[in-house]
Amino acid sequence: MSFTRIIALVNSINLRAFAFLAVILCSLAITAPASAQQAENRVKFLNYPDCVELKNETTRVVLGHHIGGRLLAYELNGKNVLYLSPEEAEWNPANPSGKTPNSAGRFDVGPEFIQLRGNALWTGRWQAESLGPRRAKLTSMKDPKSGFVITREFTLAKNSSRLTVKQTVHNQSENTNRHCYWSRTFATHGGTAIVPITPETSRFPNFYFMARSPRAVDFMPKDPNVRLVDNYLLVEGPTEHPKLGMDSTAGWVAYQTRQNQLFVKRYPVYQNHSYGEATGINLSIWYPPKEKLNACEIEPIGPMETLKPGEQASFTVDWWLFENPYPQEGSVDPISIAKIVEDRCQATK
Repeated sequence: MSFTRIIALVNSINLRAFAFLAVILCSLAITAPASAQQAENRVKFLNYPDCVELKNETTRVVLGHHIGGRLLAYELNGKNVLYLSPEEAEWNPANPSGKTPNSAGRFDVGPEFIQLRGNALWTGRWQAESLGPRRAKLTSMKDPKSGFVITREFTLAKNSSRLTVKQTVHNQSENTNRHCYWSRTFATHGGTAIVPITPETSRFPNFYFMARSPRAVDFMPKDPNVRLVDNYLLVEGPTEHPKLGMDSTAGWVAYQTRQNQLFVKRYPVYQNHSYGEATGINLSIWYPPKEKLNACEIEPIGPMETLKPGEQASFTVDWWLFENPYPQEGSVDPISIAKIVEDRCQATK
């Protein structure tokens, strides 16, 4: 064999070996980041192991699956807007059937007084999985009372605090069942809730009601901590009775904390859908005295859905968190809050 042919054969072998090596390296490049991403997204939060973490340059979300499927943290620049009860730190993974605290970012299904639902959804153990960069899903076990299996998908934007929360209810029972989405988020106490009113559609004379008890609703309440300013309701502190309901069709609610954060939720409101709560509301604010609970609850409510066996329905709410100073003197200016919602939330869609 000539020297030239020998060189050509060696080069051919080297090229085949290089091609084989390139295929192996590309395969590793595809699979390794997914494994690394999975490992990086699992963190310990308080005593809760293996929580899923979603994170970008400014915002951090921690999802808990040990007691219900919820958010334990929604942080901007290291500051959590969610209220965590002291009992959360006492939860013991070695005794998971002991105390079952359930604060911070909770979710539920309604209507409140007629929906049969068990503790499997509220305080049961869920499954957590990463779906990719800044995306994760929590899945409940099947609830024996309602027959529901619920999934909650969370997507954190790459360059902003926008968090998209999609809840899907799967009816795995043998019966037709009705439900509505119910977000029940505990934010830090002491702030001001801002709700735009829509006089052309509201059924309430004062644009909100106050539940004096489960059996008594005041449709014309007057409370010193609820004021109407420039077509916005300001809930500036605990009310005589904590539960308030609104039927605004504007589709957003904001909460200005005393820790200089503005927490915003935007959600769709459907004019041609029925709303299943007894008063037909799509938003509730629950603001108790601090000594009762050191939190204010922000609760968008979805429309009533009727699901036949095997059917499912979803409802999506977008969250934002902004740095915004609480006024040292005077009250929160709702016009400036509305401008932040319309300008900055639109810009980060």
